[in-house]
Amino acid sequence: MDKKVELFVPCFIDQLYPDTAFNTIRLLERAGCEVLYNSEQTCCGQPAYNAGFWDEAKEVGAGFLNNFSEDNYIVSPSASCVGMLKGGYNDLFTNSIEHNRCRNIQRHVHEISDFLVNVIKRDYFGAELVGTAVYHDSCAALRECGIKEEPRKLLAQVGGLELLEMKDGETCCGFGGTFAVKFEGISVAMAEQKVKNAQAVNADYIISTDASCLLQLQAYIDKHHIPIKTLHLVDVLTSGWANI
Repeated sequence: MDKKVELFVPCFIDQLYPDTAFNTIRLLERAGCEVLYNSEQTCCGQPAYNAGFWDEAKEVGAGFLNNFSEDNYIVSPSASCVGMLKGGYNDLFTNSIEHNRCRNIQRHVHEISDFLVNVIKRDYFGAELVGTAVYHDSCAALRECGIKEEPRKLLAQVGGLELLEMKDGETCCGFGGTFAVKFEGISVAMAEQKVKNAQAVNADYIISTDASCLLQLQAYIDKHHIPIKTLHLVDVLTSGWANI
């Protein structure tokens, strides 16, 4: 049965990784979904919320609630944004005029791997990527959304890909939004540790569900000319498809 899905494209992906947004559409369509996209959508309000500007975050969040419906699934290729929608919005909209609408939308919001594995109940999409990879558990996916096995189930079905576990796989990459700006030295050291743990198992790829983590790790990789590539889960799941 076809499912209508409203796509939420996070700021990081919209501005820096647009191909991941298009690949999300391709992946959802292959899963049998009708994908709807509201071009009026903007940010979920997470940057302002995390920085303590809750009034501004609520204003942005109210826009999100108006731009998405209460009837369809809402899917995003970002555990960080989903974590904000499911958790942060409780702080912003509980007992407000938007309370009921917010709760209905929260029930329909899913990160992409959670949606594919737990709602669509599919884990094979014909992807192929030759190499060895480690999966980085982003803080938002693991701690805010409870996502751990879902990405691994999907990656296990990718042809040619060997998925290994690295040391301290659940440790933060050091991005943390404004944390990387305010505490640059600590942030860089955390990225270094993550990349070295991937190197220790001879990984070709570091894969995650959060573009912000990938941006953090790829910056360290590029600066030090390390032969590892970061990839978003969605881009892996659409690898090797014939372009028709």
